[in-house]
Amino acid sequence: MQRMKYKGIVAFLALGVAAALLAGCQVDTHKSGDGEDVKVATPFGGLRVKTDSADVLSSIGLPAYPGAQLVKKGEDKDNGSADVNMSFGEFQLRVKAMGFRTGDSPEKVKAFYRDGMKHFGDVIECRDGQAVGTPARTAEGLTCDNKHGGHIDVDDHPIRNKIELKAGSEQHQHLVEIDPEDGGTKFGLVALDLPGKFFSDRGDNSDKQ
Repeated sequence: MQRMKYKGIVAFLALGVAAALLAGCQVDTHKSGDGEDVKVATPFGGLRVKTDSADVLSSIGLPAYPGAQLVKKGEDKDNGSADVNMSFGEFQLRVKAMGFRTGDSPEKVKAFYRDGMKHFGDVIECRDGQAVGTPARTAEGLTCDNKHGGHIDVDDHPIRNKIELKAGSEQHQHLVEIDPEDGGTKFGLVALDLPGKFFSDRGDNSDKQ
């Protein structure tokens, strides 16, 4: 599977919504906390998008970094967090992502989240797609190679020396992406659940040992 950026995921989901509208659907939208909860139901499946930051952070399962500010993507509705759940038959995709800024150093943020990710299993550290130290591979088979499995960039213009912490398998991942920014740090928290068919087609389901 090709590396998937966040915008690519959003575009893909937009196509799914368009197809759902053509097929006939029910749309339910209401406010939820500081965001919205949108449900799209069709005869073939459904789509749900939640943007309340507290709910998204809880669903990601990683702690909030003390004092960090949520990165706003726009002035109005887009509050910088999203939990997108798409299910059409056997095809199920879920992406949960948030972006933050802090005045603390990347090393301090890395230490905080390396500890916070331990309950998801082995934690690997990657820099520019290469493993740093050990382990270089999780027990479930996840590596620093972004050419396989799903991958999301929180930033559309990734810079060199970006640090990534990863845990889980190719199909079920938790990631923290950490960038230095103006003496501080910009970082993203991501939980990714990919359709199993992506891996069965390759004959390489990393969840099976």
